[in-house]
Amino acid sequence: MLFLLSPAKSLDYDTPVPDTVPATQARFEGPKSPAAELIRILREKSPQQIAELMHLSDKLSALNVARYAAWASKGSEKNAKQAALAFDGDVYGGLDAKSLDARQLAWAQDHVCILSGLYGVLRPLDLLQPYRLEMGTQLANRHGKDLYAFWGPRIAEHLNERLAADRTPVVINLASQEYFKSVDQRVLKARVVECVFEEWKAGSGAKGDPGRYKIVSFFAKRARGLMARWAVLHKAATPKALEKFDLEGYAFDAPASKPDRMVFRRRTA
Repeated sequence: MLFLLSPAKSLDYDTPVPDTVPATQARFEGPKSPAAELIRILREKSPQQIAELMHLSDKLSALNVARYAAWASKGSEKNAKQAALAFDGDVYGGLDAKSLDARQLAWAQDHVCILSGLYGVLRPLDLLQPYRLEMGTQLANRHGKDLYAFWGPRIAEHLNERLAADRTPVVINLASQEYFKSVDQRVLKARVVECVFEEWKAGSGAKGDPGRYKIVSFFAKRARGLMARWAVLHKAATPKALEKFDLEGYAFDAPASKPDRMVFRRRTA
């Protein structure tokens, strides 16, 4: 069973990584890799073009143009950091990879996949160089008009390889729609189970308005990371096992769920 996560825009390259944490190379990184091809395309663009393409400020555009120029065909401990420790958004606050021990990180390495516009798919310990390239970016390339065309079936094929030894391959989708769209489901040979996280919103008090559950983006992002963390801590091997997920007040809601859409709810954030 594999757990899919989205990357984060925020990056942390200031917090040091203990020497005991291993590092690996990303599958689609190298001199003639898909990542290197995308970097070559990005290097041809001016700061203004990057700003317009990615809707960035001049300051952020200049920062990322510098990142593309500095990007090397292979990450090292001098220019990169393990992906799960480098990403610094809400999802990764929930995952809290820095608090996992060696055996837990090893399990995560085998079962957690981080989708990426530049790297395609990353394992938690794959070295990540600083970059900005969201999967939804309309970056024209030899395969088509955007990154979905660029990656085509390659991400799904890679997931199939990872799941080849499983008798009943399952992908737990904890990624956003923007990123999961990069997984060609016509190619993917696995059952996909989506996890949904909802918060209770009290009603106005008027008759007929008792309140309802709804998805709150900030909390949902963190909850996706929490679910990945829970799976790592408990070595979850089946979707059924995820029904016991209980971090930060969430609980599985069977009546609201479907076989391939598991709903988790909580009353207080």
